[in-house]
Amino acid sequence: MPDKDVLIPVGKIIGTHGIKGQLKVYSFSGNIESLNAANEILVRSPNGELTKYELKSVAYHAGKFNIALAGLDDINHVQHLIGTEICLWRSQLPEPEADEYYWCDLIGLEVSTVDGQQLGKIIDIFETGSSDIYVVRSDKREYLIPATADVITSVDLNSGKMTVTPLEGLLDL
Repeated sequence: MPDKDVLIPVGKIIGTHGIKGQLKVYSFSGNIESLNAANEILVRSPNGELTKYELKSVAYHAGKFNIALAGLDDINHVQHLIGTEICLWRSQLPEPEADEYYWCDLIGLEVSTVDGQQLGKIIDIFETGSSDIYVVRSDKREYLIPATADVITSVDLNSGKMTVTPLEGLLDL
């Protein structure tokens, strides 16, 4: 079961927008709902220091998000935030739909085939144009598993396991 008290990076502040303190955010998920659901965010500096801010507004703009923080209404008050990460507690995120998962819940799952072959653990996930790709690593090798309905047979977060039906030749790559 996912830990509700885990701090999750959801985006990175990449610049300012205008002169009134708005910030451009690259979202790690592309999902505005998680930020819209939050009243406050934690900003993590490169040295790991966390600062809490009240979220005033969130808007989608040109493939990124623009956010405004309460009390910071001037470009000079927010420039020091460029390059920091925006984090939320897992409990702040909306519950995913059926058969949808947060990446943070999938990282670390043990992956095996429907035939019982142990492939390893999910160590990373990256996006492609058509689907996410799970990077599964064992002591011996690494597999790239597409996150598609015809490959992913089951996901059990409670037991920490994922079962896959590999496409022909997928495990030979």
